[in-house]
Amino acid sequence: MPRLAANITYLFTELPFLERFAAAADHGFKGVEILVPYEYSPEDVAARLAAHNLECVLINTPYGEIAGGHTGLGALPGREAEFAADARQALDYAQAVGCTRIHTLAGVPDDGADPARCRAVFVENLRGMAEQAAEAGITVLIEPLNTGDFPGYFLTRQDQAHAIAADVGVANVKVQMDFYHCQIMEGFLSDKMRRHIDAIGHFQISGVPGRIEPDVGEIDHSYLLALVDELGFTGWVGAEYKPCAGTAAGLGWAAAYGITV
Repeated sequence: MPRLAANITYLFTELPFLERFAAAADHGFKGVEILVPYEYSPEDVAARLAAHNLECVLINTPYGEIAGGHTGLGALPGREAEFAADARQALDYAQAVGCTRIHTLAGVPDDGADPARCRAVFVENLRGMAEQAAEAGITVLIEPLNTGDFPGYFLTRQDQAHAIAADVGVANVKVQMDFYHCQIMEGFLSDKMRRHIDAIGHFQISGVPGRIEPDVGEIDHSYLLALVDELGFTGWVGAEYKPCAGTAAGLGWAAAYGITV
């Protein structure tokens, strides 16, 4: 059975952030994702995780200067020192809360930036971060995002992400496959899962269109989650979506995976 994690940046937003851990646990989640946890002390987050027997399965590197958007600095030439500082902050935070996966944001290059140069910078930045992360048992993830929601984002396709991860050449760099972004950009989700499963380190799910509950829209998540099991994936699947009418009211899709309404 797939292991579902609640993305508490999106779910249980009816509650103050630090109360969302209890809500996730009460509904049967064993893991949580937090997109950008840095405004909360790692001590407070670690205490909530321990109190509710939860694992923090994923955080992101800092967004960068564009508040509220997926930006980051990973593929931006000339920003390598700033990226290294962000990577160190994320690694320190992850270690403090026991998180073993960090989504490393590629960023939005300047207009006219050389894509080959951006790619080379991203590869080198990832390699340096991954070497530090390996010492702490942390996996560095990269995630293609769709250009409708995130115009100009550097990383947009599964084959692009897997080629970059292969060029980094470090075992703890993997791809985070978000079905929402992949369906919008490419489709053929099951084919891409089968082709790349050994290099996928994390999944995320939500309905298309609208990034809503996974049982609404054009993606057959029951089929894909069964395929997650068939392919022997033992990591986490993050529920990262915007509830249509309250988190609890929309959890029926997850009942087959041990989650209660």
